[in-house]
Amino acid sequence: MTSEEIQTLIANHIACELCEVEGDGRHWYATVVSSAFEGLRAITRHQRVYAAMGQRMKTDEVHALSIKAFTPAEWAALSA
Repeated sequence: MTSEEIQTLIANHIACELCEVEGDGRHWYATVVSSAFEGLRAITRHQRVYAAMGQRMKTDEVHALSIKAFTPAEWAALSA
């Protein structure tokens, strides 16, 4: 898979203000900013991103995905 394909999968499942994916073709790093994460714990946010990947995590199309998931307010605070 490509970073663009992974970004599309996530964005089609979660309304994102920002979705950036980088990686080497096997190990991926995603930064996802979404108001849909408001009030959710980190584990639940990650579960939503993994759900967007569907079977691709189980079939090893995506070997590893490291996720940083933020609300827009959390992202703004980090950027300040």
